[in-house]
This record gives sequence, C-alpha cells and structure tokens, in this order.
Amino acid sequence: MDNLELKRHANEVRRGVLIGTHAAKAGHPGGSLSAADIFTYLYFEEMNVDPANPKDPKRDRFVLSKGHTAPGLYAALAEKGFFPKEELTTLRKLGSHLQGHPSLKCTSGVDMSTGSLGQGISAAAGMAMAGKLDNADYRVYTLLGDGELEEGQVWEASMFAGAKKLDNLVVIVDNNGLQIDGPVSEVNDPNPIDKKFEAFNFHVINVDAHDFDALRAAFKEARETKGMPTAIIAHSLKGKGISFMEGQVGWHGKAPNDEEFATAMAELDKIEEGLK
Repeated sequence: MDNLELKRHANEVRRGVLIGTHAAKAGHPGGSLSAADIFTYLYFEEMNVDPANPKDPKRDRFVLSKGHTAPGLYAALAEKGFFPKEELTTLRKLGSHLQGHPSLKCTSGVDMSTGSLGQGISAAAGMAMAGKLDNADYRVYTLLGDGELEEGQVWEASMFAGAKKLDNLVVIVDNNGLQIDGPVSEVNDPNPIDKKFEAFNFHVINVDAHDFDALRAAFKEARETKGMPTAIIAHSLKGKGISFMEGQVGWHGKAPNDEEFATAMAELDKIEEGLK
C-alpha cells in the first residue's frame, strides 16, 4: 500500500476517534490521535489479520497495552472492516461491544482485554512465548504509552522477553511526552527510553511515528532482527491532526463538545481534500 493510501486511512482513523469520543462525551482522544498512524500502519500494512476470520490461529496478534486509547484501536478496526463504522457512535454506551477499554470477549479483532497499565506487554510477551513453543509463525505487537513505562510490570515483562529471545515480539512505545498529569519528564521521567530497552536485551529503533516511510523501514528492520525482541520508540505528537489538540495535555482524557467536534472534523475534511 502506498503512503497516500495509508494517509487516507489514518485520516479516517482520526475521524473515528472524534466520532466515538464525541458521541460518548468521554474517552481519550489525545493518545488515540498520536497513535493513529501506528494503528494504520499495523492494520493496513504490517500485520497478517483478516476481518473475515478474526480468530485465525495463524494471525498476527496485537495487544493495546495503553488500553485507554481504545477509541483509536476501534477506529482502526472499523476502518479495516472488523465491524461497521456506524457502531463507533456506541462507544462506552451500556450494552455496546465498544467499551472504554478493549475486551476480547466483546469486540471482533481484539486479542487481549487491557486497561490496567503495564499488563498488556506481559500478555503480549506470553503470546510470543506461546508462539515459540508451538513453532508458530505469527508475530505479536504491543503498543505502550510513555507514561505507562513508569509501571514496574513493564520492565518485568521486558526482562522476560529479552531473556527468552522473543524475536517474534515488537514493543511499540507511543512517545508523545505527555501523560494525564503532565509531561512525562516531570511526572516520573522514564528517559532515556531507548537505553533502558537496550539494557533489557532489546533491539531498539527510534522512529518518527507520523512518517510512513520511517515506520515501514522500522518494521522491516524488526522482522529481520533475530534472537532478540524489538522495541520501536515512536516519537509522536499528542493530539496529532487536530490543531487545537496537538501537544495539549488537557486532551488526554477529554471529549470534544459539539463546537470542538465540528471544528476538528472540518480540519480532517481539509486534510482529506489534500489527499485526493
């Protein structure tokens, strides 16, 4: 898939994030938008997944360790065809299969229930280990927030993954620099992130999270890395794509009101026009 088509899909994923959070009057748009290009690349280029056969044992697995950015995952799954886009308006509604955090029992395409920060990478490492024991060819991908790296369980899982040489595991860090309480560098600085993963026996790649050529090269390098897991440190912009949300910590967990929604959707319309 060429970059222009990927950009179109990413714009639709961002649109889905806004539609879901606006309808719910709740949710986490900031980190969903910063990861929208990552979600897009994974589901439209990198991963072997099929909406018509979501439980295929040969499929690649994805675990959203930063589960609060479910609006971004749901938007990507809908764009891929796992369920109708119209259902995004049911986000967080009673009885909806699109709850505030991903549930593998509720939502087609979700491989692991997540929400408690730090736990997703542990599940992903377990899946990767299972793949090794079964001599399976599938790969496992997990997306973490940079604030999530403050959880000790992240490093327990990383120690395990490095020790077991899980080269079928790719850990992606959405490094947007902001968490709910402010800049990660001020709350509990996890930097240098790359050096920490290297210390846990990971192959580490730093990449621009919004550059599809860079993402393509990074995931290719991860596939070619043998004998150790890969950590892709994806340097991103919180709220990417919506001017008044970009780089603003206040949009970590706040839904747009009607006026903000209209303004944001108009901005995405302009981006769409430029991609024709």
